[in-house]
Amino acid sequence: MISSLRGTVLQASDGVAVIDVGGVGYAVQVTPDHARALRVGEETLLHTSMVVRQESVALFGFPAREHLGVFESLIGVSGVGPKSALGVLAALTPDEIALAVASDDDAAFRKVSGIGPKTAKLIVVSLTGRLFAPAKPVQTAAQIPRSAVSDSVVIALVGLGWAEKTAVEVVQELVDEHPEDERDSVQALLRLALSRLGPTARQQA
Repeated sequence: MISSLRGTVLQASDGVAVIDVGGVGYAVQVTPDHARALRVGEETLLHTSMVVRQESVALFGFPAREHLGVFESLIGVSGVGPKSALGVLAALTPDEIALAVASDDDAAFRKVSGIGPKTAKLIVVSLTGRLFAPAKPVQTAAQIPRSAVSDSVVIALVGLGWAEKTAVEVVQELVDEHPEDERDSVQALLRLALSRLGPTARQQA
């Protein structure tokens, strides 16, 4: 089992990185953005998942353990193979994936090539309770950039069907009305917003 690789980048293009580790070049499948971030000739560390099948053995690499954890959760969902899971991580960050799951937003996954409506819904159902939207329990809201939390909630509300103007107004009202400890994470603020807007009443853009 190869869980990580540290070595020199020999190649990084078309979603594949070749890493020289002790004179051996390992071909690792990565997202396009990750491939563009790697620099040939520089040392890098990839967190990897080795997928063994009857006809092949493939390595999938990620810049952080957070990405690797989400990848392995995704391939545990029925109907989601490693390439589809990598496609999800190419389209969405781990935080966006966790937020979509927490918001029951399967539309976010339907936008990914190769993920149909049934599989998208299954991803949300299967990962509920296993992935959590980012929270910073040690920090206060004053220490967390307000825009980062608020913007994430606005994006989630728009994805759920509310008009952007409505989402922005409601989020700002909640930020003004509630103390810091009640709105210091995406989960907390989103829960307040859904309570204010209602679970089903959606506004048209």
